[in-house]
Amino acid sequence: MSMLGLGKLCLSATAMLAAVVVIAGFSSMSSAAERASSGDPVRGAQAFAANCGACHSLDANRVGPALRGVYGRRAGTASRYSYSPALRTSNIVWSAQTLDRWLQGPERVVPGTRMRFRLADPNRRADVVAFLRQQGVRSPPQ
Repeated sequence: MSMLGLGKLCLSATAMLAAVVVIAGFSSMSSAAERASSGDPVRGAQAFAANCGACHSLDANRVGPALRGVYGRRAGTASRYSYSPALRTSNIVWSAQTLDRWLQGPERVVPGTRMRFRLADPNRRADVVAFLRQQGVRSPPQ
């Protein structure tokens, strides 16, 4: 094979590898979104109690804010809770995708936030997100 032919072969292989990397990136983004929107709210209630309940409840502010009605709400805007300036100015609206990213590592999403807890398991995150999505409108804080 000539040097020219070998060069074209290397370029083709490089282009194919780049395409695979790009497709894999999109695939992982969509699988995270799919996972976040396909969680089980019953398991999510259990995971919420076990992992989130020490700091959060649905209707009362604790160490963290009350979370009923969080889905679809702009971050840092619930009444009667003192949010970090970083979260108040983040302009995040809580959706399946933003909650999934947040639960993976709050400090990576909003540097300067006060929340440090991470939920590493993607299925557990999806379940918690599904549970929170079902919780509707928040009652007045207690």
